Amino acid sequence: MKTAQEIFDQLNSIDENVRIDAKRASEIDKSIMETVCAFANEPGLGGGYLLLGAVRTGFENGLPVYVPENIENPDRIQNDVITQCSSMFNVRIRPQIETEIVDGKTVLVVKVDEAPEAQKPVYIVSRGLPQGAFRRVGSSDQKCTEDDMRVFYSSAESFDSTIVKGASLDDIDDNALDYYRKLRAKVNPNAEELSYDDKDLLMALRACEKEKDGSFVLTYTGLVVFGKSMSLRRLLPALRVDYIRVSGNRWIEDPDNRFEATIDMRGPLILLVNRAINAIKDDLPKGFELKKGNLQADTPIDLPNDALREALVNAFIHCSFRLNQPIQIIRYSNRLEIINPGFSLKSPETLGEPGSVQRNPFISTIFHDTNLAETKGSGIRSMRGHMKKAGMMPPTFESNRSANQFTARLLLHHLLDNETIQWLASYADFLLNNEQRLALVFVREVGAIDNMTYRQLNSVINNQKASSDFHELCTKGLLEQKGQSRSTYYIAGENFVNGRAEGENSIGSRENDRAYGENNRATDTLNSRGGSLNGRATDTLNSRGGSLNSRADQLPKDIEERIAKIGRRAKPEEMKGLVIELCNLRPMSLLELASILKRRPSSLRYLYVNPLVESGKLFYTIPAMLSHPDQKYTTVKKK
Repeated sequence: MKTAQEIFDQLNSIDENVRIDAKRASEIDKSIMETVCAFANEPGLGGGYLLLGAVRTGFENGLPVYVPENIENPDRIQNDVITQCSSMFNVRIRPQIETEIVDGKTVLVVKVDEAPEAQKPVYIVSRGLPQGAFRRVGSSDQKCTEDDMRVFYSSAESFDSTIVKGASLDDIDDNALDYYRKLRAKVNPNAEELSYDDKDLLMALRACEKEKDGSFVLTYTGLVVFGKSMSLRRLLPALRVDYIRVSGNRWIEDPDNRFEATIDMRGPLILLVNRAINAIKDDLPKGFELKKGNLQADTPIDLPNDALREALVNAFIHCSFRLNQPIQIIRYSNRLEIINPGFSLKSPETLGEPGSVQRNPFISTIFHDTNLAETKGSGIRSMRGHMKKAGMMPPTFESNRSANQFTARLLLHHLLDNETIQWLASYADFLLNNEQRLALVFVREVGAIDNMTYRQLNSVINNQKASSDFHELCTKGLLEQKGQSRSTYYIAGENFVNGRAEGENSIGSRENDRAYGENNRATDTLNSRGGSLNGRATDTLNSRGGSLNSRADQLPKDIEERIAKIGRRAKPEEMKGLVIELCNLRPMSLLELASILKRRPSSLRYLYVNPLVESGKLFYTIPAMLSHPDQKYTTVKKK
């Protein structure tokens, strides 16, 4: 069992993480019990540690500073933990608790073991399932969803084996089924199922079921993999693949000038793989072309076919079809982002490691058996290998539980092209290691980077090295830290040279970063002090050239009057209604909403904004990276 001092040392070097959480613990509240539940549930974690009586006082040189805060009555707190662990959950949890003295102050170390498989999921009885169960994701405790339940109940039926009401064999596209037979024969010409007729083949693939009256009905596997375009439009109207071409390197919020081009693709998934790949490849520069007025020729983007195919198939087979939402392929000037509905059931820390947690096992099997996808659990590792072999930046991945989506990001330039090498040469005096150089390239292309993304750039980077590298980059003024704890990310610092021809269109431009930095510094100060967004703070932001352009005198009169009436105490539904109306006027950041509604950003996010996002009433303007400096909320979902 770790000592309190060992835990403090880890907190002050890498902050809270998947196995360590710090709480002030003046009393045992619901957040402590949720963490206990998450430690007990998370598969393969082995449990975790709660340090009670610890408080973060801020950051120093880019590293968090945690100090002990004396627990006045440790015996009472200890008894409360033991009592609630024995009575709140469906099974008894028996934590190990040690009372220790650090710097003359009393703290408690609570070790929670992972529960046996037969006892999972552990959940808070009063809330039931799935809302009362939690998983440990990074440094946060996340409510379980129905998809999470399948992780605990391995024998439970998957959604892709569920019967689709109103779907029959008439909805099968014969071309899709023939294409399956062709691909399967290439892999194994002697495969037994190739001798089956169409009905038996579909049953063997769990694509259809036979009813008691002798009729056949389709499952979601049959419909989405082999279904006709017309049938998919009728039964799953929002299920399609959208290819979106965006000008520049950022998502454009202007509804009248959003995209250069869009392609909406419908049809059976097994046929959409090649169609989507062709749409992407056709849009990439090919050959050698010297355009009129240019001094340099355009060069082809040699994106590896295998990496692109694997990224697309990964989105197809891990998509949550419960949501009936499109899969998006967004082509920016410098990168490709493939976004599928449904967060990763596998812990973000283990992405790329062998083994797979499948949301759609029957759909996955079809793609694996036809070699459209890599061996189970090796897809992400395969993508990284193909990109590395091509001399390109490693792909990065982001699993977003609150938005319920997963993003694969492929940068569309060679890692060591002449332009990048020349740009990195300007940092020679800073004596950076190879991983830090990769971080700078990523920030230049995407605009921001966080700990999880940085570790994906190279397998040698662990949590401790990431914190150390970021600390050094911040000390040298190359990066600037934003956010706190699990929301920490980094943008370009004062010594960062953008070096892009796009200027203002680049996410990494210093003009945008500087304006955002002023606003965010004020916000961080307010949050760390526990204060509210009073008039003085707002005036300071406006005087610094911030982006708070939605002050009360610019709001519709009816909204202005309602805000004035609600005061400090308002009904939750009333506040949610105001948030929706404000974001319907135009996309707004959390800071803007907090200023207008006179609420603390943290409270506003927890009580109103996050629930609205989870219920599908609010959407992120930059869903691919929630901690992005330009993140805002809108009522208009990405098309």
